[in-house]
Amino acid sequence: MCLHHGCLPSLYEEHNASCRDDGATFAMRIVCHDEFRAAWLLRSIGASALAIYFLLTHVGMAHAQTYPSKPVRFLSGQPPGGATDYFARMVAQKLNESWKYPIVIDHRPGASGSIAVDLTVKSPPDGHTLVFATAGQIVINPHMLKLAYDPVVDLAPVAFLVHTALLLIAHPSVPAKSVRDLIVLAKAQPGKLNVGSGGNGVPSHLAAELLMGLTGTRMTHIPFKGAGASVLAVVTGDVDVTFGSLPATMGQAKAGRARALGVSTAKRSQAWPELPTLAESGASGFEMTSWYGFFGPSALPKDIVAKIHGDIGRVASQPDFQERLLREGAEHEAMTLERFSQFIRTESARWAKIVRERDIRAQ
Repeated sequence: MCLHHGCLPSLYEEHNASCRDDGATFAMRIVCHDEFRAAWLLRSIGASALAIYFLLTHVGMAHAQTYPSKPVRFLSGQPPGGATDYFARMVAQKLNESWKYPIVIDHRPGASGSIAVDLTVKSPPDGHTLVFATAGQIVINPHMLKLAYDPVVDLAPVAFLVHTALLLIAHPSVPAKSVRDLIVLAKAQPGKLNVGSGGNGVPSHLAAELLMGLTGTRMTHIPFKGAGASVLAVVTGDVDVTFGSLPATMGQAKAGRARALGVSTAKRSQAWPELPTLAESGASGFEMTSWYGFFGPSALPKDIVAKIHGDIGRVASQPDFQERLLREGAEHEAMTLERFSQFIRTESARWAKIVRERDIRAQ
């Protein structure tokens, strides 16, 4: 032991030349003592920090390696039978082939899908409860509804899945065979044509508002309780036109029960390449997609997020999976987690502007 400082023997050898009792003044001994104690403390802290780092790293790896450790719940804010249900089941079917525990689709419709999101925000951050959410739930609801959460802050983006085009359809009795015809008709008779939607603030409503804003037209909005009801209203002739997801409306249009006027995307859909876009048919600048992705609570560990993101990306890139999507008018886009987060922020800002400018209110 250092006689002056009480240092440990193993460390004393390293500095005994500067610490031997050679008549150094008391002040010099204090300086030596302080410098040594500081070095010893830093060395001890470094060792402890290194131990903690390895502990946390291995714990995180263990979480990812053992996930899932029980059945996984995919929450949906829409009722069974729609596009959200179909896509969620496609993913669940594929993941069930490799995950040790089954996936349960749990439908919690209501409040424009915010019930399912709220349950996810409040769920344990272990990856066993995720919400398969639509664009409306994540980037539109916050600007329309008073929510107990902020999707950008309180959710962790886990995996983007698909874009789907919206299809503008009209009842066959409407004297408009194209988007240009519809614009001319709507301008000639402001407010006479009615446009259905799946409800106030949902994508089909905002698509109608975007169309009217870009073309300077006015149609009477009629909200329904769900997109399916709005499409059915066009088929029965109770409503003149509506927007619906391509998977939900393409069959009705191809069967002749409704007239397809155009798709909402910037490019023509691979599922129906003969059908023009709204932008090329008179509604210049029109672009909108309905999209779907997986989210978890914000405190979800990054290693579990990476595990789920990788597994969903793997199944979504399989040729048979993509063929099924294409038949339904949907397209998968492989997004990194960083790209997905930026996409959400961009989409949220865009729809906030549209909601504000069109003075769209939830009712």
